[in-house]
Amino acid sequence: MIRGAVLQDVDLRTVVLVGGRDFGRCPLAARLPMALWPIGDKPVLVRLLDRLADEGVRAATVCCADDISAAVRTACEISRLETALLVEELTAGTAGCLRDAASGDPGDLIMVLSGSTVALPSVEGLIEAHQASDADLTMVFSPTGAYETSRGSSAEIFLCHPRILAHIPVGGYSDIKETLIPSLLRAGGVVRPAVLDHEVGSFHDRSGYLHGLNVFFRDLASEEHCVCHGPCDSEVVVRGPDADVHPSARLCGPVMIGDRARIAEGAAIIGPATIGSDAVLGANSVVVRSALWAHAEVGAQCEIRESVLADSVVVPDGSQVVEEAVVVDAWNGPSVRTATPSESHNKNERAKVIRSRARRLPERLFRWSPHPVRDVSCVFCGVAILAALLWSYWPTIANLMQVWQRSDEYSSGLLVPFLAAYAVWSRRQDLRSVSVWPAVVAGISAFVFAQMVRGMGLYFMTQAAERLSLVLTATALVLLMLGWKYLGKLWPVLLFLCLMLPWPNRIQSAIALPLQGWSTTSAVFCLELVGYGVVRDGNVIHIGGSSVAVAEACNGLRMITAFFVISGLVALLTKRAWWEKLIILISSLPIAFLCNTLRLAVTAMFFTVLEGEAWERRFHDWGGYAMMPLALAIVIGELWLLAQLTIPPEEVESTIISRRQPQHVADP
Repeated sequence: MIRGAVLQDVDLRTVVLVGGRDFGRCPLAARLPMALWPIGDKPVLVRLLDRLADEGVRAATVCCADDISAAVRTACEISRLETALLVEELTAGTAGCLRDAASGDPGDLIMVLSGSTVALPSVEGLIEAHQASDADLTMVFSPTGAYETSRGSSAEIFLCHPRILAHIPVGGYSDIKETLIPSLLRAGGVVRPAVLDHEVGSFHDRSGYLHGLNVFFRDLASEEHCVCHGPCDSEVVVRGPDADVHPSARLCGPVMIGDRARIAEGAAIIGPATIGSDAVLGANSVVVRSALWAHAEVGAQCEIRESVLADSVVVPDGSQVVEEAVVVDAWNGPSVRTATPSESHNKNERAKVIRSRARRLPERLFRWSPHPVRDVSCVFCGVAILAALLWSYWPTIANLMQVWQRSDEYSSGLLVPFLAAYAVWSRRQDLRSVSVWPAVVAGISAFVFAQMVRGMGLYFMTQAAERLSLVLTATALVLLMLGWKYLGKLWPVLLFLCLMLPWPNRIQSAIALPLQGWSTTSAVFCLELVGYGVVRDGNVIHIGGSSVAVAEACNGLRMITAFFVISGLVALLTKRAWWEKLIILISSLPIAFLCNTLRLAVTAMFFTVLEGEAWERRFHDWGGYAMMPLALAIVIGELWLLAQLTIPPEEVESTIISRRQPQHVADP
């Protein structure tokens, strides 16, 4: 039940979901479930349960997997909230846990939330928003501009009417987002979003956990026992009287330091950061937006930035840890300092010096840049690799430029690299959310294959293979440096680059004559259709005392290549369904044939009235350019027609939940 005066009659069932060990994101998540990661020597799950108790929630059901049940049970026992532990021997999914936890006595309302929620919003505000929306299920979102997205991310909080349990399968795996919500909507149920006015800090990895620290400090509960310690540039929180902070240490908050933690002389901590109990930060070391858990030790002259050091991790002197989650057996350096023979000791010391200098080299090279060193280093490496690629393929690129300049059929290929670069730039927002995870083995294999294709082209003197290897090499470099996720985002652009390559000579020779004959036949048909007397002699059209020769250059290949480039660019830049883009690409071929036929027919008609070779040549040359606006108009018409044939999704109005101060209820 809720203890608030307004909602005292609401029979609430609270279900807290604790995820299992995550073996894919980071080594720390494989050791300890994220709901048990500590913030200030207290697990996130314990803080969440205590906050629920402060909000007036009397009891909650905590769902977890069997292999972590012992640790979760210990966390539940030290919390102030009455809890019941539901152990899932087999993975049931979020909706499956909801079904198992609330099917016996669902009450009036069910609230489901993640166990890794750092800052719980007002429970009364959530219930009021759900009741006002009159929805079967309310899905809560963080505000616009929240972590990892500019549109607001899911807060992993759901408020459900008990009738939604009928839409969850009786047994097996079932997820709320992928199973329950679609099933509910198909049955005519109502699902509405609710947007908070502050973040809840729910996390799934190291970077999310560090962001959750920032959310925690902004929402720090007033009952926390805090003592300010200086000198500092802003408020610094020190928990417990036994924390030893040297007077020369610089603390730029918010920072939380645990009991018996020791901060040596000259050390600096830039928050948001937490130092666990019995942790040690060596002399002249720097900790920036990181978390040191209990008993972690950092040597002298170290830099810890955007990282998490687990319990009992020992970092050697002069080391640098940047954007890592370190467990005891994952650290490459020695975890225990013991006496060793002089030769081994000197070798280890030299290795540490080399590693330290190698790690600090990017900072020394790019200290002039206002941007982060890692970003500048990535840009510099990318420019260096691009320069090496251009140098290696310069003969092939020079040959392509000659083809673009002298061939009317492939002159549009000159624009393809610039259009591809613009397409990548237009996708910059989507690419920022993709994590970089180089696929070394697959990238090297793809690079070797691309060079084999290039070698075959050089050996058999086939320029088409050399040109194709240029695109294959670019694909291999994307895979090698950025990984499969980036390749999944960029493969349409890489495929678009193939349009800059001339067709192989055998293919061009095989289709040139049939295209020339088809163009002549279609032009004669159009002229006869409008009433002209036309006589065809091979590829020469006799009309009104004039003769118009359909040369090989007028066979329509130039139209085909140019319209493929236009259609490909439209498919890259428009946000449409894949089948709509496929229709646009396929339609470029009949559009090219139609425009080429109209150009030949109109040219033949004007040749009957124009006099002078100069005027005829000028009209012939500019007739091809006049077809481009016509082709664009047809493509735009296609997009409009496809838009009329599809029904856009209805916009859902969000509900704004106001932030309320937590109610502190004295223990009876």
